[in-house]
Amino acid sequence: MSNAEYISEYKKYLTDEKHSSANTVASYIRDLNQFVAWLDSRNIIGVTEKTVNSYLKALKDKGKSKATVSRCVATLKGFYAYMMLKGFVSKSPMNGITTERVEKKLPSILTGKEVELLLEQPEVADLKGCRDKAMLEVLYATGVRVSELLALNMIDVNIDAGVVRCRSVSGGKERIVPMYHAAVVILSEYIIRVREQLVADPDEQALFVNMNGERMSRQGFWKIVKHYQAMAKIEKDITPHTLRHSFAAHLLENGADLRSIQEMLGHADISSTQVYVQVVNNRLRDVYNKAHPKA
Repeated sequence: MSNAEYISEYKKYLTDEKHSSANTVASYIRDLNQFVAWLDSRNIIGVTEKTVNSYLKALKDKGKSKATVSRCVATLKGFYAYMMLKGFVSKSPMNGITTERVEKKLPSILTGKEVELLLEQPEVADLKGCRDKAMLEVLYATGVRVSELLALNMIDVNIDAGVVRCRSVSGGKERIVPMYHAAVVILSEYIIRVREQLVADPDEQALFVNMNGERMSRQGFWKIVKHYQAMAKIEKDITPHTLRHSFAAHLLENGADLRSIQEMLGHADISSTQVYVQVVNNRLRDVYNKAHPKA
């Protein structure tokens, strides 16, 4: 088999057996293709620990960050574990490979005023503006992942109850998340007044569609967020995930318990939720240092 065929089979394995998300699969395959390009004509079967170390050195020499190098190592470890599982290799060249510990950065969050400013930007009088505001409001109201927001179907929304049913695209447990009143109102207006004018196919199930009437893509929504960030003149680097982080931090600041936030975010492990405690504590420390006359 060629290198391309091994990678193709691995892609099928990730998708069909591991049920990895589309973004995870794309990231792994991108890393593997870059590795194969560096190997040039050498076969991926004959890779040794020395070969991998040379590749990692080449990445560092190019100025790649510790996080990038660490991710590539994780990709190659997963790939060669698969190659051993399928009997393509008898030993993984990754067994002796270690990477420097990468300190996790705390998530960036918006202040309450910055969120309000961002959500005020879409012009609800036109179709696109109404849709955009509905997407941003639902994202901040529920704290769902971007992939989960874009995967929502019409049947996942209960306007009367003010909730959405969310399913993780990686096969996680289904959960019901409430929405505040303003989000329910704009979502209802979008569904009644706008969506039916946008959908190209009357059988389309997607809740949020692009201007061609098809399910909104991650790239499309990323551009929407960046557009309104520029309009709001917010200097922080905002991504769609920033609203999820802000949702969690703001709930915690206002007295929500960690377990409830974990459930709403869909975290399998509460340690993933606990990072927001540190975020909030850091913010309070900053406020104290700026405001206290003796600080």
